[in-house]
Amino acid sequence: MGHVAGRVGVAAALLLATSYLLQVDDSLAVPRPAHAAGLAAVTVQVDPILTVRAGSGDREYFISRHQIVPLGAPTIRLPILMYHYIRKPPSIRADPLGFKLSVSAADFEAQMDWLHGHGYHPVNFNQVREYFNGVRPLPARPVVMTFDDGYQDLYTTAFPILQAHGFTAVAYIVSGFVDQPLYVTHAQVLEMDHAGIEIASHTVHHPNLARMGFGSVVNEVSQSKRQLEQLVGHPVLDFAYPSGQFNTQTVDAVRQAGYSSAVTTDRDSTTHSVADRFTWGRVRVGGGESLQDFGTKLGPSMPYVTISNVEVEPNTYPLQPG
Repeated sequence: MGHVAGRVGVAAALLLATSYLLQVDDSLAVPRPAHAAGLAAVTVQVDPILTVRAGSGDREYFISRHQIVPLGAPTIRLPILMYHYIRKPPSIRADPLGFKLSVSAADFEAQMDWLHGHGYHPVNFNQVREYFNGVRPLPARPVVMTFDDGYQDLYTTAFPILQAHGFTAVAYIVSGFVDQPLYVTHAQVLEMDHAGIEIASHTVHHPNLARMGFGSVVNEVSQSKRQLEQLVGHPVLDFAYPSGQFNTQTVDAVRQAGYSSAVTTDRDSTTHSVADRFTWGRVRVGGGESLQDFGTKLGPSMPYVTISNVEVEPNTYPLQPG
């Protein structure tokens, strides 16, 4: 008898939870799978043998909750982190620039642990585009992690750590350096692309574009885009100015080449909009900084809301009479 009562309690709890979820404000609803699209018309009842039924067949209910940044904000707060080397930093005295550009594997893993533990959700620029185009909301506490130049340790060190955390990132590849010593190979770029790392452009030869003629700038940004697109087999839409150097002519060349965004090191702002998408600032992550400093650099998060979603699936193991 106690066994039967327990099943009744479970069924009743399910009924109450479902009733509550069906009253969630539609303005906060996320797209539902096709099989759950008619959820509002589904009735749930408990028959004498305690099988939970919906419509004409047995069903299971899966309740999930998501924290999102609602669509519609013209300006977003989104830290774009900038990494170069993920390696043992060289001596700060012998190579101060190399030290500044290097984050050890242990520190990088600790930073990824910190992001995960504090509820941050790494996204790439494809997801940012979807947000601004009104297609899909961003997850709560979004952050973009970018890696410049395409050094070999991007693949051997950073990539496995990102995968272990389920994180995406943006890799700004210098197309002319691919397959060169100390840099990623074609096969490694393809593997990262297939694994969800966004491949983006960082010119062909990493020159200072602000000191070049317009024709040379156009060649650098257009050829790099074309080479990377031939490699990965799909559009490459995002760009990083080498050493953060740009001017009005450079921005015009990048826009004309068909890019959707460009980042610089000229400013550390974490606030971005469509209007300034060719001069988005980034947050430098340097060697030797503490986790406290790392967290402080991210700045305040955007407001977000919690939504609930319920999915209905066929019940493979329907309840049986006690």
